[in-house]
Amino acid sequence: MTRQSRTSPAGSERSLHQAYDTALLDLDGVVYAGGEAIAYAAESLAAARAGGMHLAYVTNNALRTPGAVAEHLGELGIPTEAAEVITSAQAVARLISEQVEPGSKVLVIGGEGLRVALRERGLVPVESADEEGLAAVVQGYGGPDLPWSRFAEASYAIHRGVPWYASNTDLTIPGARGIGPGNGAAVEVVRIATGAEPQVAGKPLPPMHRETVLRTGAERPLVVGDRLDTDIEGAFNGEVDSLLVLTGVTDAAQLLRAEPRHRPTYVDRDLRGLLTGQPEVAAAGEDFRCGGWTAVAGEGVLELRGEGDPVDGLRALCAAAWTQAGDGSCALDAGKALARIGL
Repeated sequence: MTRQSRTSPAGSERSLHQAYDTALLDLDGVVYAGGEAIAYAAESLAAARAGGMHLAYVTNNALRTPGAVAEHLGELGIPTEAAEVITSAQAVARLISEQVEPGSKVLVIGGEGLRVALRERGLVPVESADEEGLAAVVQGYGGPDLPWSRFAEASYAIHRGVPWYASNTDLTIPGARGIGPGNGAAVEVVRIATGAEPQVAGKPLPPMHRETVLRTGAERPLVVGDRLDTDIEGAFNGEVDSLLVLTGVTDAAQLLRAEPRHRPTYVDRDLRGLLTGQPEVAAAGEDFRCGGWTAVAGEGVLELRGEGDPVDGLRALCAAAWTQAGDGSCALDAGKALARIGL
């Protein structure tokens, strides 16, 4: 895949777990939500692994260590080694280590995942802005109970000129009760207080993609995610293919409005999509056909007729919407069309 504008979801005659050597899987909203496995995730991943696909879990959540994430996945019925987990904490720790001296002190605003990643790179995590010789401030998701005083601690150091780094800037994070504020919301607090801008490592930016490739050795990777602005854009920036699953943050309406960098290669309901091929979307004049559905961009609206698998209808609608939008974002009303397929 190149970075040209995508105007339709792609098809694949081969099942995706056979067409790609490694799945780079997001966690929150893809494999689990609120600590519980998403439906069909465990069995789909087991089948993909048995079919020869390597699995790597790539998360912007910097709270937990790779070992803790692997243990949790095992409890959900997904046997995983710590080395198969790549976090934004690891990516930002590498980024910092390339810009400061070995053994430097780094103020941590976040959880244990950041501390472990910093130590892995030979850096010393500290808790106070008053530490002598402080070389950097790093901010990552610290859970819903992270004290407000930690944001103040970061601000004190940044105001003194200490370089600021962030593991990621996801504004939201899915949980058992719904969508809550993510690390990006916390970063905004510090940005407003200081007027500074952090260096960011996580998806969709290059440091995270580099970290993932270095740790997995993937040659034909497939990014699997639920977010357009991190997972899919990260795949676009890394010039690799992607699969969007509809089990997390992104809904069908947002997908239809996606700009080029947010358009996935493939779309499916959940992780069962790894085990199947992907149907082609066929263009016939102004019509776009997928399965039993036909979509067309009408006067101010997206129209859909036919019947069949709802996701095929969504694929056809994507082709009509993205073609109409070109390099922009589709502004057509898709409400009635989406109601027909229940997505």
